[in-house]
Amino acid sequence: MNNSFSVLLVDDDQDVLEAYAHLMSIISLTTKMANDPTRALLWLQPDWIGVVLLDMYMPQMNGMDLLKQIKELDDNIPVIVITGHGDIPMAVEAVKLGAVDFLEKPIDPPELLRLVKKHLELRRHYIEHKTSVVRSIKHELIGKSAHMEQIRQHVAQYAMLNSHVVISGESGVGRHTIAYLIHHVSQGGKNSPFIELRATPDCTLEEIDQKIAQARGGVLLIEAIEQLPETMQRHLAQQLLHLERLNQSKPRVVTIFNCQPEALIQANQLQPELYYLLNQGVIDVPPLQQRPDDIAVLFHYFLKQSCKKLGKSLPQVEKSYLALLRAHDWPGNVRELRNIAELYAIGIVKLINKERLYNQAEIQSPLDELVDDYEKQVIEDALFLHAGRVADAASYLQIPRKKLYLRMKKHGIEKDSYKTRT
Repeated sequence: MNNSFSVLLVDDDQDVLEAYAHLMSIISLTTKMANDPTRALLWLQPDWIGVVLLDMYMPQMNGMDLLKQIKELDDNIPVIVITGHGDIPMAVEAVKLGAVDFLEKPIDPPELLRLVKKHLELRRHYIEHKTSVVRSIKHELIGKSAHMEQIRQHVAQYAMLNSHVVISGESGVGRHTIAYLIHHVSQGGKNSPFIELRATPDCTLEEIDQKIAQARGGVLLIEAIEQLPETMQRHLAQQLLHLERLNQSKPRVVTIFNCQPEALIQANQLQPELYYLLNQGVIDVPPLQQRPDDIAVLFHYFLKQSCKKLGKSLPQVEKSYLALLRAHDWPGNVRELRNIAELYAIGIVKLINKERLYNQAEIQSPLDELVDDYEKQVIEDALFLHAGRVADAASYLQIPRKKLYLRMKKHGIEKDSYKTRT
């Protein structure tokens, strides 16, 4: 689609369209004329950097209906509506529906050009900021699963607004990372406060009020909000509503939950009025086990980070080891995976689900048997890591290849059992 124009003109009168287009050309703005409002949307797409000039009175389609459709496509596209002389109620209704401004006929050309330039500049800044936000989010929130893509979209959306956000998910999935990212990429986020409150039954009114005051204009991150007594929860809701009613600077509250908040409401641990005030935006972060497509990507990302920090070269990672990681349950979620990658970077290869556990009877076995068992385990692990390549396993174990073959024969180990199968 060619959307290189800056102003979309929508009016059923061709003469009026041409007059508007000539006016825009005076300030070097390119236009697209649409004399059929039913086809106007064909020229628009989300994130278009432009302004729509829309006449409210058209026989083919009511201008109000087209305004609604434009807002459904991209709620931030600036629409300036043109109304009949004295038709203020319609103009007010259009503004309620999302129009950025209105003008009455007959049009004052200088005023029209002023409004178009003003909203075109605002739109350009908005899209530039949004592009920067999306780029930052993609860099910070790693993963290629559909879950992660949806989370990135939600973070980008909420970062552009000043609404409260609820983040739910198990410990270790990255809830704090998401909360900080929303703050960091928001308009003015880097220079605004980021205040944390770990809620406990012992929190006082003074402590809550102090945190709210410190976070005004920034983010107040609250974890375990259900731990607050009922009176404290009601007080928090009242304070936030009070600031909103006075139209004063208030904090954006980001709330972290370990479980679904609705379950806490059912258990009378979370006040419904507080939750419904805070859940203006919701991000559910599934456990790592439910997004296996992210595991290899995250492992490589953390491994690269660790190697860079340590000044070490990036080690090779076998497909068989990645398959092992993918099959793991990950009770510690992303935090556990990061630890595994950091160990791998310094040469400690932790074989998930292959930890050797000895019972008391095994520990009481003769020493020679324990040594043989350990030697067999080490050889098997080395062959597993190197997909059955004996030469590489021997180098890894720092013994001659011939000696490794002898040890393998002793323990009945076949190299073919460890070759990668695709």
